Amino acid sequence: MSDRPRVGKIDLPVFESLLQTRLGRPDPRVKVGPLTGVDAAVLEIGGQALVIAEDPIFPAAGLPLDTFGWFTMHIGASDVAVMGIRPEFATYSLLMPPGTSPEDLDCITASIHQAALELDIAIVGGHTGYYPVITVPIIGGITVIGTGDPAQVVTPGGVQPGDAMLMTKGPAIEATGLLAVLYEQELRAAHGEAIAEAARARSREITVVKDALTARAAGLVHAMHDATEGGVLGGLWEMAEASGVGMEIEEALMPWPPEVEALCGLLEIDPLAAIAEGTLLIAAPEETAETIIAALGGEGIACAQIGRALDDTGRRVIQRRDGRVQELAVPAEDPFWPAFFRGVERLG
Repeated sequence: MSDRPRVGKIDLPVFESLLQTRLGRPDPRVKVGPLTGVDAAVLEIGGQALVIAEDPIFPAAGLPLDTFGWFTMHIGASDVAVMGIRPEFATYSLLMPPGTSPEDLDCITASIHQAALELDIAIVGGHTGYYPVITVPIIGGITVIGTGDPAQVVTPGGVQPGDAMLMTKGPAIEATGLLAVLYEQELRAAHGEAIAEAARARSREITVVKDALTARAAGLVHAMHDATEGGVLGGLWEMAEASGVGMEIEEALMPWPPEVEALCGLLEIDPLAAIAEGTLLIAAPEETAETIIAALGGEGIACAQIGRALDDTGRRVIQRRDGRVQELAVPAEDPFWPAFFRGVERLG
């Protein structure tokens, strides 16, 4: 990978030097602006919080085209829901190569529409067109907006010392769902049909909308964060850094779907470092943790307490299942990407 150009999100130094210092006109209505590890912006207008998130979306190799539309709406909506506010409105920009068939355009827009109906989101604008520089249909950006009481807003920077740290579903949800398609034959040969099918099915769990809204309604939540690139390790570090707290985490306490373990073991990738869209990290007072876990369980979402937040900012550690204790940190490279490119190259 040393000779491959960087893929995925820019790193923290580039973000801080090139983006965070170039934000146009300051405005006091901006309550939460661009910050590393923060999933959406928050404006306060007329006494209401306006939460805005944006993401690009790419089709997943080997998955049906309607899944691309489902990803579009759920990934965008997840970034608003983790701020404690229900997503309500969306715009999207669909860019397609010339020659895209009318059937493909119909499939993509119909699946986005259907996902919006399921999430009770109104699509209010966007852009759709054909461009020669585009090689596959992509969403140049989906913008999702929610409104609500400013007191209901939470951010990844709200963790308080003593909070219980909770995690839903398990690690590497997105990595498992996407890589299981590319390595289906190997996974089936090594672990059988049931594991291979369960791993593929995780692609329909690349969302934390229900996780976040259920947790927020169940009890007092101080912070939530969707573990995307850099996985659980990166997501926990981002929460600790944004909040100015320490953390002690135990890998053995996490939910561990067998198909996640099988896929990551097969490809020799660290599941805690791999992209984990669909995994929600929650910080809540100890006294409300069990209520939140029970509420999520009632919705069929596995959740467990995996550690706690500390006063000591110098101690941010995770005990791995083999007994090793390591520092929480954003991985230098998400191990999903090398495995993904190897899989795509094999498809020709």
